[in-house]
Amino acid sequence: MEEIEKTYFKIGEVAEMFNVNASLLRFWEKQFSEIKPFKNKKGDRYYTKNDVEIIRTIHYLTKTKGYTLKGVKEALQNNREEEDRNAQIVSNLTKIKDFLLEIKDNL
Repeated sequence: MEEIEKTYFKIGEVAEMFNVNASLLRFWEKQFSEIKPFKNKKGDRYYTKNDVEIIRTIHYLTKTKGYTLKGVKEALQNNREEEDRNAQIVSNLTKIKDFLLEIKDNL
């Protein structure tokens, strides 16, 4: 997953960040009112940093923790800050692991 530095992200960029299909992002957008990408006249979606952070948390809860969509909705409603923090920690640890594996491969 890439570091968030831009203001807006196209759906393909966000899908690549989390290694998911764009269709899954569109589905999550329908399921979670917290995800509100800007759409231009053509209908292209542009996600904000906040949208990407919400997607990071949803991705963490569904793909890593195995939550159902109902479980994710409850977690976001009850423990949003904690779940956001946990998702960020896992993301950072994954980056560190990838970096260390790259170093190991270069030895």
